[in-house]
Amino acid sequence: MTSMPAPRTIHDFSGFPPELYRIRYPAPGDPALADRIRDLLATIPVIPDRSWGLDHGTWTVLRHVFPRAEIPVVQLSMDQRMPLADHLEIGRKLAPLREEGVLIVGSGNITHNLRHAMTSYQRGESSTPDWAIRFDANVARSAEKHETDLLIRAPGNDDGRMSHPTLDHYLPLLYVAGATGAGDTVRFPITGFDLSSLSMRAIVFG
Repeated sequence: MTSMPAPRTIHDFSGFPPELYRIRYPAPGDPALADRIRDLLATIPVIPDRSWGLDHGTWTVLRHVFPRAEIPVVQLSMDQRMPLADHLEIGRKLAPLREEGVLIVGSGNITHNLRHAMTSYQRGESSTPDWAIRFDANVARSAEKHETDLLIRAPGNDDGRMSHPTLDHYLPLLYVAGATGAGDTVRFPITGFDLSSLSMRAIVFG
């Protein structure tokens, strides 16, 4: 968890156009918020970090939402060794932050089989495979109905395994879903697929 007053911009990727590496997102940090998060997650080991900064999972999204980089940001890391239900539970523990004016953002993709996407691109294929369509629709339906148990189980079926060879792009959804309540409205301001199989669906709760 970032806990410095001025986190640096991290370019933790390779092989992309040089323009991406010149982007800086100088949003301030919020050490007091980091302390508040650690208090809410008192039963979970949370280590404040003052060296890492904001990686591409954070700034590539926030620079479009808050282009002036004036909103303080605290970035949390994920332990992928944890059971999926535990990620959801962390989201539930963070839910009080919403009443304190904190926007909880999860950055990823509903489907993210990058190998399939790049292979399709190289072959000039543009049709979205059935497994991606089904998984995207099932997750959207589960999110809309606040069926968090289905969100936890979704990556374990055949469509889920094809959609997420690794779970780093799926887990952020569990944190956000965990922080919501049954009374929250659910909207999908962005839908569709990029590179044939990468779902670009955005989900807004509340």
